Amino acid sequence: MRLFKHALRGTVLSLSLSALLLTSGCSAFGVYKIDLPQGTPLVQAQAQKVQLGMSKAQVVYLIGSPAVRDTLAPNRWDYIYDYTPGTYGKREGLQKVQDASQHLIIYFDDAGLVKAIAGVETLPTKAI
Repeated sequence: MRLFKHALRGTVLSLSLSALLLTSGCSAFGVYKIDLPQGTPLVQAQAQKVQLGMSKAQVVYLIGSPAVRDTLAPNRWDYIYDYTPGTYGKREGLQKVQDASQHLIIYFDDAGLVKAIAGVETLPTKAI
């Protein structure tokens, strides 16, 4: 009887361990991945509120701080947005935005006033 219990315990243990190892690689138990937004999400309506002649403070108030402030070109602000959907984003059907395809550039003159705006057409017309 003892031998039978010992053999049964060993069999159950080895089967449990095998099942655990087999299911650990199974995609049914997928790993949660976070949504990865990077930069400033803007839409065209927000960017169109920025007007020529506005100060840097007014621009920050309207659309927020830029993603990139180049120290070699301090009169150029870049608003870049990339998005990689994780588990939640894929479930909601959100699209991947990559390679800085949404890129707004604002140029300032030496007085710190907006002199040109580029890339408004790269922004979506409505929020994601």
